[in-house]
Amino acid sequence: PPPGSLPTPQPLLQCTGLNSARTCTHTRVPQLSFQKTHRFIYYSDTGWAVGAEESDFEGWAFPFPGVTLIEDFVTRDEEAEMVQLMDREPWKLSQSGRRKQDYGPKVNFRKQKLKTAGFRGLPSFSRDVVRRMGLYPILEDFRPVEQCNLDYCPERGSAIAPHLDDAWLWGERLVSLNLLSPTVLSMSREAPGSLLLCLAPSGFPEALVEGVMAPSRSVLCQEVEVAVPRSLLVLTGAARHQWKHAIHRRHIEARRVCATFRELSAEFCPGGRQQELGQELLQISLSFQGRPM
Repeated sequence: PPPGSLPTPQPLLQCTGLNSARTCTHTRVPQLSFQKTHRFIYYSDTGWAVGAEESDFEGWAFPFPGVTLIEDFVTRDEEAEMVQLMDREPWKLSQSGRRKQDYGPKVNFRKQKLKTAGFRGLPSFSRDVVRRMGLYPILEDFRPVEQCNLDYCPERGSAIAPHLDDAWLWGERLVSLNLLSPTVLSMSREAPGSLLLCLAPSGFPEALVEGVMAPSRSVLCQEVEVAVPRSLLVLTGAARHQWKHAIHRRHIEARRVCATFRELSAEFCPGGRQQELGQELLQISLSFQGRPM
């Protein structure tokens, strides 16, 4: 998982060496329990997740708040220029066949300590990206203090396991800019309670905008697939703190580059216990003089 994430155990398959389907060896371990995963598809124009076709819950739906998609946030020319500038800097091989570039402080999440030494800010090409974010109401006060670029490629078997991002340092909104190719973000929850479903009215998805029937069915475990085109993705609320997100290998069909921006948590904002450190981090970050750490 990326820095600051809470990893999800993988009970069925255990890898040794580099964590990539292309380069690791697998050791089969016993399966302790099995719980069926029910797939739902997220519709950004309604904010609802609907049971996949030919599944046990086809035609059933539930509200899925906390996901915002801003399509075509950058133009094709801007996208090409950004990736070209990224490729001028070194990429570091990361877990599960990914490559990464980190622009942020060095953090020990387990000990909840960080160092600013060597951190010179976000890259210069992100200045206009951050400025443009502020034009949207959901991001008008968003001030990122970290940027992590991830490079996915099908030849490397790139993926990222289900995880929650850290909440000690990182704040309410996770913002990801998806470049080069579309993909699918798989959201999963391991909560003890069940979700109440509504029977999707005829004319879905348009009919969901006006209203739905009372809940009439429930499901214990589930996965919501969010189609992510060339867009800016914002996760907040339950989608940020309760639903783990992942990118499966089967959903990487061409090179994909993702730039994820993170803001500070309340502890590092004005009035927080570490507000002075937070202010220092922001001054460095928004100088836009960074190189990959």
